[in-house]
Amino acid sequence: MCRLKRLFISQPAVSLQIQALERELACTLFERRGPQIRLTQAGQALLEIALPLVDGIDSIGEDFASELGQLDSGEINIAAGESTILYLLPEPVKAFAEAYPGIRIKLHNVTGQDGMAMLRADNADFAVGSMLEVPDDVVYHPIVNYKTMLITPLGHLLAQKKPGRLRLKDIGPYGLILPPRHLATWRIVDTVFRQHNVNYSVTLEAGGWEVIKKYVELGLGISIVTDICLTGSEDVSKVSLQRFFPDRSYGVVVRKKKYLSAAIRQFLEILAPGIIDVFSPETGH
Repeated sequence: MCRLKRLFISQPAVSLQIQALERELACTLFERRGPQIRLTQAGQALLEIALPLVDGIDSIGEDFASELGQLDSGEINIAAGESTILYLLPEPVKAFAEAYPGIRIKLHNVTGQDGMAMLRADNADFAVGSMLEVPDDVVYHPIVNYKTMLITPLGHLLAQKKPGRLRLKDIGPYGLILPPRHLATWRIVDTVFRQHNVNYSVTLEAGGWEVIKKYVELGLGISIVTDICLTGSEDVSKVSLQRFFPDRSYGVVVRKKKYLSAAIRQFLEILAPGIIDVFSPETGH
């Protein structure tokens, strides 16, 4: 009711409009059970068709300004994890901010599940990160691959082994420092060690690659990381684990049929030139 008041529309007027639409489409859009109301299958299908159109109407001013070369207002909401925000997005964000200073950028530091929830609720325009499994309602396009590395304190015995000679069972006896269990890295590490029938132990669970690197530097353990986080300034030794772990892709995630405003399209082109052509069939552009 509060939303209807803000729109200056009464409940009976909305009911009449719904009934007229149902007559025009010759189907029932809502299922009514007492005070409760919910979409029918036909209603859900219509909603999925209508949402991009509504989004497009909301962004028509911004799109028109873009066509005239005057993209100087608007907002972009990006869902991404800490590693993506720290290591992958800084340069594209800087380039976009310099090119379009009037566009506000909001970076939402969220985990994968929370990022998906934001996409589905339309609280984020797109997400950037790594995906192991792609749900049916989104499009994922990888834009860069990173390798898996073992990092150890300087002078560690494992650091003295050549990459081709290092075995997973050499790593097993040493305590690992890993991100929280619910994140993808732990699952990947666990899968690989299980596939090779090698036991391992996690002695410290810490959030964020910067935190993990610091504790490895202090000699509190070793870690298995994606080299997205390795800048070369760390006081750690690095050994490639490419023999055991596949490359990890990072990319852009967009909800299917999501309308991409002019500002979003410009940002994505800076992030990954040509990517809009990939998303066009799925987003209706």
